[in-house]
Amino acid sequence: MATLYFTHPACRLHEMGAWHPESPQRLDAISDRLLAAGVMPHLQPREAPAATRETLARVHARAYLEELERRTPASGYEELDADTLLNPHSLEAALHAAGAAVAAVDAVLAGEADSAFCAVRPPGHHACRAHAMGFCLLNNVAIAARHALERHRLQRVLVVDFDVHHGNGTEEALAGDDRVLMCSFFQHPFYPFSGTRDPAPNMLNQPLPAYADGAAVRALVENTWLPRMEAFRPQLVLVSAGFDAHREDDLGQMRLVEADYAWITERLAALAARHGAGIVSCLEGGYNLSALGRSATEHIRALAGI
Repeated sequence: MATLYFTHPACRLHEMGAWHPESPQRLDAISDRLLAAGVMPHLQPREAPAATRETLARVHARAYLEELERRTPASGYEELDADTLLNPHSLEAALHAAGAAVAAVDAVLAGEADSAFCAVRPPGHHACRAHAMGFCLLNNVAIAARHALERHRLQRVLVVDFDVHHGNGTEEALAGDDRVLMCSFFQHPFYPFSGTRDPAPNMLNQPLPAYADGAAVRALVENTWLPRMEAFRPQLVLVSAGFDAHREDDLGQMRLVEADYAWITERLAALAARHGAGIVSCLEGGYNLSALGRSATEHIRALAGI
C-alpha cells in the first residue's frame, strides 16, 4: 500500500520571526528532497483536516486551548515563552498539525495504508497539558495516541521519539497508562532537562551524552528497545520524528546521519509488520535544512519500503 503524506498550507504560514530556526522552509526542505530523490511519486498526498476541540481536550486543558485562541494576535507576534510565539496563523497551523496526526491514525487503522508521514508544523512533543514550550503549541503525537486509545479502543500503542530533545509533553500526557509504551532517546543533560527522574513504568527513556553516534543508538535500539517492543506487541506505532540529532544540526550535539534514521525506521517497520500494526510518523525537530531534507527522505523511504 502507498504511504500517506499529510500536510496543509497553513503549516507554512506559521512563523516566529526571521531569526527563528523553526521556519516554514523546513517543510520545503523535505518536499524538495522527496521530489529530487524520486520518493514523492510513491506517496499518496492528503490535506490535513483541523483537529476538533473534543480531540484536543483528551490531552490539553480547555483553559489552555481558550488561552491560545484569546492570545492569537491580529498582526505581529504574541510571545508565549522565550522561543515559542504565536502569529495570526499559528493556531490554525497547530490545529491542522494535530488534525493530520489524528486523520493519519484513522486512515492507517482503516486499512487505507500501512504507514503515514505528517509533514506538519509547529512540532508538538514539548507541548504540555496547560502550556506551550520549546516551539510546540499542541502535542500532535499525544493527541493521536489518545485518539487511538479512546476512539479506536486500542489496547497497545507504541510511541517512539528519536528527537535530540526529550519529549516531556508527550511523557506528561501518557505516563502511567499501561496501554502505552513510550521509547525515547535524547541528549542529556540538555533542554528540557527532563526524562531521567523516576519515569513511569511505561516510559523507556534512554538519555545519551553529547556526541553519541549512530553506533551507540543502534546498540540501544537492538539491545534495549526492541526486546521491550516485541513483548509489548503494538497495535499501532506512533513516531515523533525529530531529525535534530543529526551531526550537522547545531541545535544538538549528537552525531547521527541519514543512514541511522533509515536503519531505525526499518527496524520499526519490521516490528510493525510482525505485529500487524500500522505506523504514523509526525515531524518534530530538525533545523539544518539540508540534513533535515536528507534525513526525513530516508525515514519516509524506509516507511514506504522503497
